[in-house]
Amino acid sequence: MVLVLGAVPTPAAPADADRLWTPGISASQLFDTDLETCSHSDLLKSKCLNKEQEEEVLNWIAAVLGEPLPKGAYEDILKDGVILCKLINKLSPGSVKKIQERGTNFQLMENIQRFQAAIKKYGVPEEEIFQTADLFERRNIPQVTLCLYSLGRITQKHPEWTGPQLGPKMAEKNERSFTEEQLRAHNAELNLQMGFNKGASQAGHGGFGNTRHM
Repeated sequence: MVLVLGAVPTPAAPADADRLWTPGISASQLFDTDLETCSHSDLLKSKCLNKEQEEEVLNWIAAVLGEPLPKGAYEDILKDGVILCKLINKLSPGSVKKIQERGTNFQLMENIQRFQAAIKKYGVPEEEIFQTADLFERRNIPQVTLCLYSLGRITQKHPEWTGPQLGPKMAEKNERSFTEEQLRAHNAELNLQMGFNKGASQAGHGGFGNTRHM
């Protein structure tokens, strides 16, 4: 057997790279990569992105808007914030009062900021909302996708929205309601059990160190 010093085996790619985002999963788990090891240049070249996730997000947005999206790269389609503002206005009409279709970089970034404020109000957790530079300067496109998956998940908490969904269905709460009479009966049963246990303890279960006389 010949040993080759310095040879390092290349790890195999995960087989489940096309899984959907679920609550509690991190961005690195979603995209099957350690985002901390991805350099800025890698992100710009889309080496660390999952194109299937991006395509699914774009398909969902188009379905919600009811119209095809412009042709182009994922981040370019979303960059000016116009599509994003239209998206949240479809999910929650009137969320963004003013959409800047054209303008300076500063004005276009305001679209993104209005979208961020609107989805936070809609229920997307603040820690899952991307920063403006993540999209406009392409600093962290995976975080943008993670945010949009989170938005798709939150729509399930809004019964007024009956349109297309994104990602897996959320678990439903199993809530039970009890009448006042049922609660009183339950409390009475607990009190009875507590009284019985207390009596048994006093009658036959002395404290540590007690002497039993024969």
